[in-house]
Amino acid sequence: MAGEGGVYRLRCSLVGHGQDVRGLTSGLFPQGGFVSVSRDRTARLWAPDGLNRGFTEMHCMSGHSNFVSCVCIIPPSDLYPRGLIATGGNDHNICIFTVDNPAPLYVLKGHKNTVCSLSSGKFGTLLSGSWDTTAKVWLNDRCMMTLQGHTAAIWAVKILPEQGLMLTGSADKTIKLWKAGRCERTFTGHEDCVRGLAILSEMEFLSCANDASIRRWQISGECLQVYYGHTNYIYSISVFPQCKDFVTTGEDRSLRIWKQGECAQTIRLPAQSVWCCCVLDNGDIVVGASDGIIRVFTESLERTASAEEIQAFENELSQASIDPKTGDLGDINADDLPGREHLKDPGTRDGQTRLIKDNGKVEAYQWSVSEGRWIKIGDVVGSSGATQQTSGKVLFEGKEYDYVFTIDVNESGPSYKLPYNITDDPWLTAYNFLQKNDLNPMFLDQVAKFIMDNTKGQTLVNTTAQFSDPFTGAGRYVPGSSSGSNTVPAADPFTGAGRYVPGSTSNAVASVGKADLSTGKLKELNGSASEEQKLTEDDLIILEKILFAICNTSAEAPTAQQLQTLWKAVNWPEDIVFPALDILRLSIRHPTVNENFCSEKDRVQFIILLLKFLNPKGKQANQLLALRALCNCFVSQAGQKFMMQQRDEIMTQAIELKSGSNKNVHIALATLTLNYAVCLHKVNNIEGKAQCLSVISTVMEVVQDLEAIFRLLVALGTLISDDTNAVQLAKSLGVDSQIKKYASVSEPTKVSECCRFVLNLL
Repeated sequence: MAGEGGVYRLRCSLVGHGQDVRGLTSGLFPQGGFVSVSRDRTARLWAPDGLNRGFTEMHCMSGHSNFVSCVCIIPPSDLYPRGLIATGGNDHNICIFTVDNPAPLYVLKGHKNTVCSLSSGKFGTLLSGSWDTTAKVWLNDRCMMTLQGHTAAIWAVKILPEQGLMLTGSADKTIKLWKAGRCERTFTGHEDCVRGLAILSEMEFLSCANDASIRRWQISGECLQVYYGHTNYIYSISVFPQCKDFVTTGEDRSLRIWKQGECAQTIRLPAQSVWCCCVLDNGDIVVGASDGIIRVFTESLERTASAEEIQAFENELSQASIDPKTGDLGDINADDLPGREHLKDPGTRDGQTRLIKDNGKVEAYQWSVSEGRWIKIGDVVGSSGATQQTSGKVLFEGKEYDYVFTIDVNESGPSYKLPYNITDDPWLTAYNFLQKNDLNPMFLDQVAKFIMDNTKGQTLVNTTAQFSDPFTGAGRYVPGSSSGSNTVPAADPFTGAGRYVPGSTSNAVASVGKADLSTGKLKELNGSASEEQKLTEDDLIILEKILFAICNTSAEAPTAQQLQTLWKAVNWPEDIVFPALDILRLSIRHPTVNENFCSEKDRVQFIILLLKFLNPKGKQANQLLALRALCNCFVSQAGQKFMMQQRDEIMTQAIELKSGSNKNVHIALATLTLNYAVCLHKVNNIEGKAQCLSVISTVMEVVQDLEAIFRLLVALGTLISDDTNAVQLAKSLGVDSQIKKYASVSEPTKVSECCRFVLNLL
């Protein structure tokens, strides 16, 4: 934990990375070590050396084709007792490494833009955040679910201690709390891009942002405290073990140590951008910066660097150049500054800065309480020590670029922003810029030349590598090439039902209900239909024939003409349509009707119709009948295929009905989930199972009816049976703790029996 009243001093400086150090995390193995990642495309594992002061690079890991942005440790498992290392990069990928191999164990692909944040949870789950505005939940080598809701890049993610809870922080200035894959709450307060998150307890967390503030939040949504101290973007935040003290780093060249809610110490570094920090188990602080050097600071006197090393660090700091345009030192008017005599007066607080003018030069000093003296932190000059080329710190639309140019196409027209990375092809960037802003292609040569002139032709990689279009996040367009977009494969087709619950059958559950509905209500309401929607006497006779055909197996199958009449009836206005929906709900169980409505030709209109009735604000009778119709689609092969292909849309809409009070709607919703579980049981579609598990977890929170609970428990048992990935995912969502209370239900006994069976599986 943070020492009591102790002062942090340099422990060591580690040279190894060739460019900015962008991410750090304390490691589990070796003990006391950590992992760093850099724009040089590598990750490095560092172990404390025997001298007790420095660190040794154990090995260098490579696997990304572009900058590496973030890193986290996946906790040990039976298979990997030393844990795993996960890194995210600008190549859109996540590489998973073992601690003793420089090549990736496997690579996770799925994001469409830079992966800039990672967090691991229990049971091997991994959460990733990306510039593509989504976060993804991974289990082993599979994407389980995608969290969608932010409107700009996600810069920070954290998995909370309570199972199933996750946080994301975004360039849209908000933080979102997710439970079982659904957004439960949005936290607003920051005035700029949220860059970092840190967990204090099950109930509290911290955030930092480009608005130079740190906020402490309760999970319930309340902002408990706002901390100020930094004078520029805050990039990173990390908490001390077993206490609420924390450290932050940012674009003001500083590491700040916060104790009891106050900034207790400010340490300036000889680099403009201090990108990242982490706290080791012994309380030492590791920081990475735009000069490519890792520095470790300690309270321990025995681990403190030698006097010579500390002097060398101070000399390096004193020679740093500070750009007045950053605003880190306030407004500077060199003519008004005092001379060296100003340093004879002691400072009033640690980290206080003072500017003096000496022989025409402006110098910056910082007060050190522990040393009782002013330490020179740099010369204030016209340009920053760290250039945009080394720090890549310019933000545009929530994403990071090496440059953001302002382009004036003509004097009278508006100016346009052109973001550019030195890894990009200037001609393609110019082309995309003109396309995006609907500008005349004749400017192509001019804009490309402007980029090259203003970046001095800098490039970091060969131009054959594929990078993303910074505007769309998709593969960039190369004239004459085929489209680079990835089409998302449809859900796996149904390959066989089967759920494993003692004493159960392995077929889908149909929602039958009473079949004695006459067309009496239909005839009654037909009078209130508009003239063009009114059914003729012949139409009403046809509907009676359909009812007879589906209730009598020996009768002739309904004809296409008869089904046209049924389609006309189910398109009645919402307030009178329910008798027609009831006929549809019963009819869809007939193979001919099922084939007709679920076929390639008609299924789009059919799904649009049913989803319309799943509106939470709609009539409950229509909600119930639409859910039952969907359940009954599963009784034939055509319907199963149709339901699996439309799973995502259907489940996303259906779950909105959980908040209603009608128990029959809840039972129908549970039945729909159970039918999906049956279909998914033998299909290798873990994302489908993840969605189903998320629905079960979410619906269980609000449903009271024990029949609905029983069906959800059966669905849960079906999903996790014979699938260790699904078991791990269910645990990570906290489903086991959710269902425990049902183990003691006395009536009906099937609920407690099923609950205990599922708990055994978990």
